[in-house]
Amino acid sequence: MSNKTPKLTVVGAGPGDVDLITLKAIKAIKSADVVLYDALINKELLEYASTKAELIFVGKRKGCYAYQQDQINELIVSRAKSHGHVVRLKGGDPFIFGRGAEEIDYARQFGIETYVVPGITSAIAVPAYQGIPLTKRGASESFWVITGTTKAHKLSNDVVLAAKSTATIVILMGMSKLNEIVKVFSAEKKEDTAIAIIQNGTTENEKFGVGTISNIEKIVAKKQLSSPAIIVIGDVVKERVVLNSIYKDFAIA
Repeated sequence: MSNKTPKLTVVGAGPGDVDLITLKAIKAIKSADVVLYDALINKELLEYASTKAELIFVGKRKGCYAYQQDQINELIVSRAKSHGHVVRLKGGDPFIFGRGAEEIDYARQFGIETYVVPGITSAIAVPAYQGIPLTKRGASESFWVITGTTKAHKLSNDVVLAAKSTATIVILMGMSKLNEIVKVFSAEKKEDTAIAIIQNGTTENEKFGVGTISNIEKIVAKKQLSSPAIIVIGDVVKERVVLNSIYKDFAIA
């Protein structure tokens, strides 16, 4: 057992670009005794951790789990009690489909101090890197952020509701449901609505496809787009602004 106070900090790692992380998040990682990290975080962030810190991968890829959620919860508690400060490092923002609140609730049952460091959510940052404004005067007055796949592995009913609106729709974890999404929007006579799909957003491996509801599946096949990717649907896709490469413009010599 450690003589340190058991503590959990749930940290948002941002959308992928290693520079899109907050100073507070870096401070948390540096002070960690244990870092439990997910699959979608940029591994370069682990370099901020102390050489004495224990680094444990607890992520999942395409349904393959390193740990089930119950096991992660138990690992948080056991490591906090045995080591002290546990940092739970999650992609994007931990409270946006990240189960951060669940882990905090579980840890608090065992008297563990809990903190959260918000992260830049991929739902906003990834479209921004491609010059897509989620709202723009005359094009969109609001936006929805929806998980494409529910706990029951089905398409969220909110997609059906969102398709009836004029809002920008951002769908996370939805690539496996793309055919269903296309059918939902087609049923609302929105075959000509603009849609963008961005894979590995904000990273040097970013891939991008843009089209309409009627042809996006062909574009995905042609460009071999797959998860992890974000789907953006709405007129704002046509409002895309031209950006220079951020990797070149902000490179540090």
